[in-house]
Amino acid sequence: MEKPETDAIEQLVRSAFTDGEIERVAVLEYGDDPEVGPGETAVRVFINLAGQPKGKSGHANLHTFHEAHRAAVNQLRDQLRPVAWWVEYCTGGDAGPRGGKLRSVLRDTGPDDVAGELTPVMTRLGPPDLATVDTLITAGIATSRAEVLRWAVARIREHPAYAQIQQRVNEISELKAQF
Repeated sequence: MEKPETDAIEQLVRSAFTDGEIERVAVLEYGDDPEVGPGETAVRVFINLAGQPKGKSGHANLHTFHEAHRAAVNQLRDQLRPVAWWVEYCTGGDAGPRGGKLRSVLRDTGPDDVAGELTPVMTRLGPPDLATVDTLITAGIATSRAEVLRWAVARIREHPAYAQIQQRVNEISELKAQF
């Protein structure tokens, strides 16, 4: 991402809150964080909890920050949706995130998907599998990590052996029903 775009995103985030509430804004691209895929952008907002409203525990935390700034957080989410996959609020400053974090996924489906027909599934991949997924995205096979996984499952479903597995599962279900 070009520096002007990164600066514009940071300015947008900072303008949503009053001075001093945001310690730092990190605009993340592929390679900056393992959860950011090829062609994706994400935003990590580091919150300064000093002076924030206190929760039931008597301490300021991300949940009390979110509640106190709900309108700004919602507006910012809508403004970031065209450019970022997720925005995450955390504490930690320059050392990186620490403690809790709150994340809003802004776009979790591809352009041809009907969100109501999809079920979110979270998976963890090791480095070799993640590299494979990212290579498929870079090659243009898919546009996101979620789409790569949907593509892979569809290829399995098309394989003749899958129909045999389905048939065996149905047979097992019928046998179970007899008990």
